[in-house]
Amino acid sequence: MSLQSKYQVLIDTAKASGITDLAIAEQEGVLHIQGTAPNADVKNKLWDIYNQIDPNFLTGDVVMNVDVSTAVAGTQAKVITESSNLNIRKGPGTDQPIVGKAAKDEIITLISRANDQWWLVRTKDGEEGYCYAQYLEPVG
Repeated sequence: MSLQSKYQVLIDTAKASGITDLAIAEQEGVLHIQGTAPNADVKNKLWDIYNQIDPNFLTGDVVMNVDVSTAVAGTQAKVITESSNLNIRKGPGTDQPIVGKAAKDEIITLISRANDQWWLVRTKDGEEGYCYAQYLEPVG
C-alpha cells in the first residue's frame, strides 16, 4: 500500500480545507504535506486524522509542515515553567520533533487549544507549533 493510499483521508481533508500553497509529495518512504491553513481548526483536524490512522504517530511516515495563516488573531499566553524553556513541537505530542523553544515568562501567541493538553502557539520570532498547556497561562 502506498503512503498516499494509506493517508487518503488526510490528503482529501487537506485538499478540501482551503489550505493555500498545498503541496503533497511522497519521498523516500515519507509523505510530505505542506501549506498554510486558513485557521487553527484546520491544522488541528489534520493532526487528529493523522493520529486516527497512525495512533501516536508511531510510524513517522508523514511530515506535516502546515502553518496557520498569520492573519489569524490570537490571545497572549505567558510561559509558566519552573525554570527551563518550554518546548514547542511540530505536532501535539512529546514524540513530535521540537521546532522551537519559549523562555520562562515569555509572552507567546495562543492560536488555538488543540485539546486539553496541547495548545497551538506562535512565538514572537514566528515559530509555530504545539506546546504542553499546563505550562501556559492566558494573559489579558
